[in-house]
Amino acid sequence: MNIHSVLIEKPEEINFILGQSHFIKTVEDIHEALVGGVPGIKFGLAFCEASGKCLVRWTGTDEGMIALAQKNALAIGAGHSFILFLGQGFYPVNVLKAVQAVPEVCRIFCATANPTRVLVAEEAGGRGILGVIDGESPKGVEGEEDIAWRKGFLRMIGYKA
Repeated sequence: MNIHSVLIEKPEEINFILGQSHFIKTVEDIHEALVGGVPGIKFGLAFCEASGKCLVRWTGTDEGMIALAQKNALAIGAGHSFILFLGQGFYPVNVLKAVQAVPEVCRIFCATANPTRVLVAEEAGGRGILGVIDGESPKGVEGEEDIAWRKGFLRMIGYKA
């Protein structure tokens, strides 16, 4: 067995969701969940088919996000994995529950804009995701000033009143 570290290639501000599902229907069902829940959403989705033609199946509403999804799905190459890139101004917090509610979705590995590496195992012609390295390690524990910043930031961006 070989283990690979695959860097997700994307612009710094772009968020994505990486997950695993179990059926080709995933592509259309995630698409419907996104456009039904967030009118005007910009996204690109790619799904690695694990049998038959073993193609990267894709959909989306934004050509740039679709291209990112296709490129990164090919690099990961793990059967039944999917990667969803959200256009600028769209965030996982607004769509994650809708994606998780899609019947074919088995698990979510991460939902982030951080620099991310995907740990992939390869054996006998197949690949699977072992896990992800999302961002950096903690550098300490927040203090009172950090707590005040966090609370202020959440209010500034409209997530708290």
